[in-house]
Amino acid sequence: QQNGKPHIYEKQIVESFEEAPLHVMVFTYLGYGIGTLFGYLRDFLRNYGIEKCNAAVEREEQKDFVPLYQDFENFYKRNLYMRIRDNWNRPICSAPGARFDVIERVSDDYNWTFRFTGRIIEDVINMGSYNFLGLAARYDESMRTVKDVLEAYGLGVASSSQEMGTLDKHKELEDLMAKFLNVEAAMVFGMGFATNSMNIPALVGKGCLILSDELNHASLVLGARLSGATIKIFKHNNTESLEKLLRDAVIYGQPRTRRAWKKILILVEGIYSMEGSIVHLPQIIALKKKYKAYLYIDEAHSIGAVGPTGRGVTDFFGIDPGEVDVLMGTFTKSFGASGGYIAGRKDLVDYLRVHSHSAVYAASMSPPVAEQIIRAMKLIMGLDGTTQGLQRVRQLAKNTRYFRQKLQTLGFIIYGNESSPVVPLLLYMPSKVAAFARHMLEKKIGVVVVGFPATPLAEARARFCVSASHTREMLDTVLEAIDEMGDLLHLKYSRHKKSARPKLYDEMSFELED
Repeated sequence: QQNGKPHIYEKQIVESFEEAPLHVMVFTYLGYGIGTLFGYLRDFLRNYGIEKCNAAVEREEQKDFVPLYQDFENFYKRNLYMRIRDNWNRPICSAPGARFDVIERVSDDYNWTFRFTGRIIEDVINMGSYNFLGLAARYDESMRTVKDVLEAYGLGVASSSQEMGTLDKHKELEDLMAKFLNVEAAMVFGMGFATNSMNIPALVGKGCLILSDELNHASLVLGARLSGATIKIFKHNNTESLEKLLRDAVIYGQPRTRRAWKKILILVEGIYSMEGSIVHLPQIIALKKKYKAYLYIDEAHSIGAVGPTGRGVTDFFGIDPGEVDVLMGTFTKSFGASGGYIAGRKDLVDYLRVHSHSAVYAASMSPPVAEQIIRAMKLIMGLDGTTQGLQRVRQLAKNTRYFRQKLQTLGFIIYGNESSPVVPLLLYMPSKVAAFARHMLEKKIGVVVVGFPATPLAEARARFCVSASHTREMLDTVLEAIDEMGDLLHLKYSRHKKSARPKLYDEMSFELED
């Protein structure tokens, strides 16, 4: 709300979720089918000692126990994942800037074990790290305050925040965070994942209902499960699906007793890290007001990365942050540090200081890490006396649009919002996932490839993360290499036909009531 008038959202949400051609899906499932058949054959050979088994197996003394290792997921790991495992967990030996150095390794037993060759692959273009604003970098004089805090406070706090782990640096950071987000109060935690998984159980419990987006991060899923609340899933970014669940929850209440739910909490993300999509915040806020629900937004990937001033999805849509009940985010991406925060009303934060498992049991944030976040936040807010932070935010938006538009022009299927710096490029077939990552590293470009179970079985992809520190020359080099790989591996599947998944709102404007 601005000047006493309801805020009107007039920005069109432009997202792409294009379907793959039928023959691509057929060959993808066929590839998994053939891999499964050969997996059963190799398991048969291992059971009879014909082929050496390197996987974890039950001890002879436990042969009558319920199997601890031999489940389907392990079947997938030992028979498919192991063949392409060299594309993950690559050791890095430099700061994760626009370029980084990779330690070369090889395997003599089909990726069961690795050995280092002693060679360093230098100046690899980094297209995988969440270094959106380029603040995760080698030491320079701008980091002098971090060094000073390290010398004054040391590395560890050796206590939880409820005991003797709350420092003046933590208080300074929390006050600055609340000012940055334009909310009453904020609280910081030492680990981003635990910020979700340990705080959601403090907010809801038995007799409460959680409505969770189907593509929410594992930390949100874990926190929802640990809470003991009833969980229902709505289709990704689909407000019609969400409204149906909200309507049923209000009308029918809890199962069996039909009592009203104690609380209804909607869990969403700002930017979805596997899809590159941005939450449809104006519509969701309108629904949460209509049905008297609470809204919890995980801005791990969106804070610092979207919006005219880098303040996340509320800034992106021009919405008052007070419209969101619980604002959560992490410092591991745009701020080049670690940890997370919860922000909102003062009574919410005061409640979490007492009831949060992270506040009670986990060690507080390291002082030099807190100072790095303070330094980054002051840069973004312009409190350092420069406009460098705002320039980085604008450069990130510029790089994102350029990179996405070029990929679409080249004929690739990419997912997500046009303003999202997370850019998934669909590869589909597992064999192409490995080939793409290996060939790109040969060209000194580091990429992240993702497949099942992190994505749906037939939607393996490469996930690029655009940074403000990427130059136009770097992006052109990457695009040229991707274009070459697209021709070599036949990856240009786009027919510019939008998919029905997820179903999107077509409304150009959406009024938010008081």
